[in-house]
Amino acid sequence: YSCVICHSQLVSHQDVISKAFQGRYGAAYLVENMINIMTGKDEDRQLMTGIHTVADISCRICQTKIGWKYIKTPKESERYKLGKCVVEKSRV
Repeated sequence: YSCVICHSQLVSHQDVISKAFQGRYGAAYLVENMINIMTGKDEDRQLMTGIHTVADISCRICQTKIGWKYIKTPKESERYKLGKCVVEKSRV
């Protein structure tokens, strides 16, 4: 998968964990092992599954926001997301 703006490679097909996630702009993917990204500042954000500490991620080449990375979660059932990223389908 590559950036919709600059076509820089971001994540391999085999690193997509789930295609059943919801992003800010609609459908999204849960992925791991991303490349060519920049990570923003950590912030607490209300998501569909509760409050999580996340950081926005952007394409390193063109700075287009493409999703977020999970940093912390208070829920044990959500810990599988830690260190992984949600990527907006409309941005890749």
